[in-house]
Amino acid sequence: MPSVARLNVTPVKSTRLNHPDALRIEPYGPVGDRDFFFVDDSGRRFTARAKAPMLLVSASLDADADELTFRFPDGRTLVGPAAGDGEALTVDFYGRPVPAHIVGGPWAAAFTAYSGAPTRLARADRPGAGTDVEPVTIVSLASVEELARQGERGSLDAGRFRMTIELDGCEPHEEDTWEGNRVRIGEVHLAVGEQVPRCVVTTLDPSTGVRDFPTLSVISRYRGVPARTSPPFGVYARVITPGIVRVGDDVTILDHEPARP
Repeated sequence: MPSVARLNVTPVKSTRLNHPDALRIEPYGPVGDRDFFFVDDSGRRFTARAKAPMLLVSASLDADADELTFRFPDGRTLVGPAAGDGEALTVDFYGRPVPAHIVGGPWAAAFTAYSGAPTRLARADRPGAGTDVEPVTIVSLASVEELARQGERGSLDAGRFRMTIELDGCEPHEEDTWEGNRVRIGEVHLAVGEQVPRCVVTTLDPSTGVRDFPTLSVISRYRGVPARTSPPFGVYARVITPGIVRVGDDVTILDHEPARP
């Protein structure tokens, strides 16, 4: 039976993933996941290529103090406010407008110096608004192992796909076959949706930020996807029943999810 192998979240989109033993998942997604994101000086969200340096920065949020902590690759730690009380923005997330506010404090100066480009930190006005399409994403470790095999690589860290839930005990790409079904993981019921189109970030080693594997071309080749498209890998999911998901929880495939009205 499939089960949860690892959970992946971060309060700040594009930063190093945290791996809690348990997650509270609300209808909008995991609590505290990707509520913050980086924008340039004109308020545009960072492109995939510009995100590479951020993959090496660790972020944590003290929700009680409303305070962020960032740990940089050189060992520096920076602590400051998390309140989105600055300039109001409406940021384009794949054609979806996301209202947000700039976060004051030391962030613009620190991240501009770190990345070498004008960088500001923004906070979405509504929890969960910073997700790309659906609030939860799922991939199996078997799919990642198959990708490595197809690319003649011994192994790959599934973290390069930055999925919410990684699963053990599946056949390669078994999760793709769940589209249209409900699944139960711990206390949470999810409606599994379409496959996730992948971008150039997946070609980067999540521990170094260096491009080390031709992820997109390998997926396209062995899965028969036309070149110059965004090849799919893993699946989206929508939350039906919120609750807690823990590492080790079993995954139960339920009945077909009725179509939305």
